[in-house]
Amino acid sequence: MAATHEVLAPEARVLMNHIYEYQKGVRRMVLFTCNRRFEQFATERLCHQSIDYVVQPAGRENVNVYFGRRECLDAIRLFVTRPLNKLTPEEDFILGAMLGYDICVQCERYCKQKLKKLTNS
Repeated sequence: MAATHEVLAPEARVLMNHIYEYQKGVRRMVLFTCNRRFEQFATERLCHQSIDYVVQPAGRENVNVYFGRRECLDAIRLFVTRPLNKLTPEEDFILGAMLGYDICVQCERYCKQKLKKLTNS
């Protein structure tokens, strides 16, 4: 009797890895960007795992699915109210810190964005 193996789309594998890391405590919040056609799969999977999430548009074909701790998602709802490339340097810094990005890299990114904004003013 041959075993059946379900082949998952790359997006599904990435989502499953993010969920695994969240459940193991590696991350407190995750940002998963995918094509709109995977939104239902992602949200159903998160619901099945009892994981809170927020979905926001990311262009015409994509969505950003934030998931994780409720406190983090409450903050996302308050300050990520426009496309990510329109965030202020401060908002971008906070988002990166919340997502667990390297804090020194976030500091460098913040300084570059802030200096660019200051010189363009």
